[in-house]
Amino acid sequence: MGGGHGSVHAMNGTPSSLADRPEEWPVVSSRDLHRDDWVVALRSDLVRRPGHPDEEPFPRLVLEHPGAVIVLAVDADERVFCLSQYRHPARRRFIEIPAGLCDAPGEDPLEVARRELREEAQLEAGDWTRLASTYSSPGISNELMHIYLARDLREVSRGDFALAHEEADMTTFWAPFDDLLAAVLDERVTDGPLVIAVLVANARGLAGRAGSAAAGGPVT
Repeated sequence: MGGGHGSVHAMNGTPSSLADRPEEWPVVSSRDLHRDDWVVALRSDLVRRPGHPDEEPFPRLVLEHPGAVIVLAVDADERVFCLSQYRHPARRRFIEIPAGLCDAPGEDPLEVARRELREEAQLEAGDWTRLASTYSSPGISNELMHIYLARDLREVSRGDFALAHEEADMTTFWAPFDDLLAAVLDERVTDGPLVIAVLVANARGLAGRAGSAAAGGPVT
């Protein structure tokens, strides 16, 4: 037999376009498992496969999430602004980069990114580049993460925003981009949004050894 992936492609056929597409399966019923005045909720849906009315519907948990922004802030010396923060569900302190929820309906994710960079890093950026938009865990959540590269940085005040809970305990530091990339590849740093941001910026030549030549440019 041939290689595993090649055999699967030959058996199932290759899509005409390598792209995700919108699709909705029928929901027979839905019930809330948790919902309060915060922006995240958990529900249970009974879902049926389209075109198979005789099959039993099956349950799927859905974590409703408004989306998030992540900011890879890189200075003129090719250093990344990083956070060290405790995350209770994972029982682990992670190296992260500034991030936050899109919790105001209709707000432009770029404006959320500007706010989060100011509140968490006390920084403002003159140049923004969208690196990617990616679903964090589509098997259970509809969270869409918008990841940006921020350059041309300057220090600003966070205003009247007050750090609380885990954020009040976080520490901040600057790390050379190439050192952070090495930590990602060695699996010493494992926060998903950070990993994606670093790898995409590296693949596009926007940070690190190649970043100085490619720095700056419009949001795309």
